Amino acid sequence: MARYAHITGWGMATPKKVLSNFELEKIVETSNEWIVSRTGIQERRIASEIETPASLAVQAALRALEVANVHPSQVDLIIVATSSPEHIFPATACIVQDQIGAKRAGAFDLSAACTGFIYALEVASSIIRSGAADTIVVIGTETLSRFVDWQDRNTCILFGDGAGAFVLQASEEPGGILAGVLRSDGSGAELLTLPSGAGRYPFGQTIVQNGQPYIRMNGREVFRFATRVMAQSTLEVVQKAKLTLQEVGWIVPHQANQRIIETAAKNLNLPVDKFISNIHRYGNTSTASIPIATCEAIQEGKLKPGDYVVFVGFGAGLTWGATLVRWGGPFTTKRKRIFGRRHRWLSRLRSRFLRWWRRIEGFLWGKNAA
Repeated sequence: MARYAHITGWGMATPKKVLSNFELEKIVETSNEWIVSRTGIQERRIASEIETPASLAVQAALRALEVANVHPSQVDLIIVATSSPEHIFPATACIVQDQIGAKRAGAFDLSAACTGFIYALEVASSIIRSGAADTIVVIGTETLSRFVDWQDRNTCILFGDGAGAFVLQASEEPGGILAGVLRSDGSGAELLTLPSGAGRYPFGQTIVQNGQPYIRMNGREVFRFATRVMAQSTLEVVQKAKLTLQEVGWIVPHQANQRIIETAAKNLNLPVDKFISNIHRYGNTSTASIPIATCEAIQEGKLKPGDYVVFVGFGAGLTWGATLVRWGGPFTTKRKRIFGRRHRWLSRLRSRFLRWWRRIEGFLWGKNAA
């Protein structure tokens, strides 16, 4: 029988520290009015010294597993989409796998810049449909604030930190992820780059002196590219699913710029309030932006079972893509409800222990360094 990949759990994690536009005015030559008028961003979250891509991903993953009533031991695979991994290797996904206790899961990182979460969803759903896995955790996690030049007002105003996660599970019931579109254009690779710490540009004093460790972006060209592909890929994935735009209940776009979202709505001839947007609170959290926006839309009661939802993103590479989902929510079979109740307190206890341990580790590390 046919297998479908359903999104049955979701979770998010964001740092406590909030950096407002008014605070940025003290750091770089800019203003709240300038930032809001050009991006729609009012504030963003900034990771503390003890918060990392893995620690944020762990929190988001455990919350998603709790919603899905799935114990970590049931997870077959973990995919972490990130542009700011803990290390070049080992994979951040392996660190997450260990810390959540997913003892039988495979794990790998996926790099497609801000489109990474869309790519990861398509990879995960394909693996589930093939029968190679039944339960996959897909995570987008970032601490891009550590890679911005705080003297460059064109980029430092944009990026924030956070993580979001989905649990995907196999089912014979039609629904879940119905169609996906993945695209790229490497001729635009130089428009948005982070060259430091890689094979071509090893991190070193010369790179620091040349200003290479930071995110660099041709904002005007990226804006033109984004407004074009957002509408294009949305139409493409809707047609691939044999639906019409009018049948789509919600569009959850990558949260890069409010003007990009509004332009995409105009190009699609759709009302802008059909697009989920929380960029004013978090800024651009790259791979984490779509799952974070989805989590908040669910909390606000917007997404309902049966809704057709489009996730659409774009990013460096250049990459872009879209996923169309028939929203369902957590499985509610008696077996899964009982299993979830029995293990939920263990997940909470483990998550709390890991948070306290990271605080102690951070304190001891700082004391030893001093």
